[in-house]
Order: sequence, then C-alpha cells, then structure tokens
Amino acid sequence: MTLSIQQVTKKYQNFVAVDNLSFTIEKGEIYGLIGQNGAGKTTTFRMILDLQETTEGTITWNGQHINSINRDILGYLPEERGIFPSMKVEDQLYFFGELRGKKRKDLIKEVDYWINRFDLEDKRKAKAETLSKGNKQKVQLIASFIHQPEFLILDEPFSGLDPVNMDLLKHAILELRDKGTTILFSSHQMDNVEELCDHLCLLKRGVSLFTGSLLDLKKQYGKTKLTIRTDISADLLQKLEGVKDVHISKDQYILTLENEDYAQSIFDFVSNGKYIEKFSLDYLSLEEIFKDKVGGTNV
Repeated sequence: MTLSIQQVTKKYQNFVAVDNLSFTIEKGEIYGLIGQNGAGKTTTFRMILDLQETTEGTITWNGQHINSINRDILGYLPEERGIFPSMKVEDQLYFFGELRGKKRKDLIKEVDYWINRFDLEDKRKAKAETLSKGNKQKVQLIASFIHQPEFLILDEPFSGLDPVNMDLLKHAILELRDKGTTILFSSHQMDNVEELCDHLCLLKRGVSLFTGSLLDLKKQYGKTKLTIRTDISADLLQKLEGVKDVHISKDQYILTLENEDYAQSIFDFVSNGKYIEKFSLDYLSLEEIFKDKVGGTNV
C-alpha cells in the first residue's frame, strides 16, 4: 500500500500553492511534510483527501487514483480542531467511527482501549466543552483513527500539548505505525519530526527543497556541529581555522565548522595531549537545517 504523489501542482487563479510536487510514502511509514506557514502543506493534505482537485499531476493509493478509493480507509486530524461541545466524549468517538462505516459493536473495544490509553477514563461521560484544551485535542486525535484507517494524516498534532500528553501522542503514533497504519504528518516542532520520521519533504512556498531520508538531508551538510567543554576562550576558538561561528551554551561551546575535516586539528589544539571532558562532532539538527533552508526563524 503506497501513496504516490507525482508532479502535482495546485493553482488558484494566478497563485501557485503547490508547484510540481512529487514524493512516495511506503506502507507502515511515518512521513514528515514540513515547511513554514503558507508553504502548501494543508493544500497538499486536502488534495490527498480529495477535498480539492489537483491542477496538474496525479495522486494514487496502491496504484488507484485517490478519488476512486474507499474514503473510509483515510483518517484526518485537521490543524483547525473541531468536536461537538455538548456531546459526551465516548459518544463523539462512536459517532465518528460510525460515520466512517464501522458498527457500534465493533467500536467498543477500540473506544475503551484508546480512552484508557489517553488517560480519559474519568472524562468518558463528560461533555467536550468541559474538557481542557489538551484533552479536547486527545479526543479529536482518537476520533481521527478510531475507524482504524490504512492511511492517516495528522496536521500539527502536537500543537498546544504539554510534554506529558506530547509523549502519549508520540507513543500512539508509533503504535499505529507498528500496526500497519501509514502516517503523514506536519509539525512546526522539528524535534518531533526528527524523532518520528525516516523520510520527509521540505516545502517552501509550494516548492520541494528536499525529498528523501532525514539522514541524506543531514549528510548534505556533513558533521559540522562541534560541542566542546574547555577553558579556552570563545575568542580564541573563533580564530581557529575552519571555525565559522562559536556559540556559548551554559558551560560549553558549540562551534559551527566549515566542514568536518577541521575537527581533528581543533581537537589537537584544544586537548594539547591532555584529557578533554567533552568533544562531540555531529550533524546539524533538523531545526538548524530547516532554518538554513527556508531562511528566518519562523518555524
């Protein structure tokens, strides 16, 4: 079961929201679609869901055009949340499951499991309007996959969640993947994308700047992030050959190198044949790469 997007373009009169986009998501994969606000992520989601037509290009699921498949195999958590305020939590979940073609008796086990899994047992009979923002979000998340979709789209699923609930959500996403669900999600929190995704597409103003594995993206930059704990001054480190920038972070320095080949000479200078407490060379984080690729800090 593969989702394939091939040379897809979406135009609104003279505005191009998505421009010649292509990528493939394999069954059971968690795939990240990242970009600034207005990059074309939500438009892409809507075309996959067949809520909007493509201007050009094709979208297929397991070789079938997306508009010819059974819609019940899809699940969607939109960025703009919406549940029924006066409806009880468990009733919402049964309603959305039945809306997707499931019978109530077949939903009982799933509803019970996920209510317990997301620590909502004491909220089962509560009306949605009485819930906290985080609990409302958990209810809508469960509603998006209570019918056990084959393909699930999550648009900013981590937005507004505290660290505990964010961790619950991450484990739920991994559990769904392990059960065979294919997941496409967007997030402005790059550490979550980095933790969950093996492959991603980076969009800027509707154009793909990169499509492929996270590791391949990092290899484009090389291991240029060097963390050191030393009593040598930042000014002296800045003057070393191959050092582009020095950032002081608490009791250590983070150096940005022109390339990783300079690491050995810097190590020799800093250690000078003595023990050095910390010297760690690594790839840039996805957030650092994202800022470099798209510019600015609005992630």
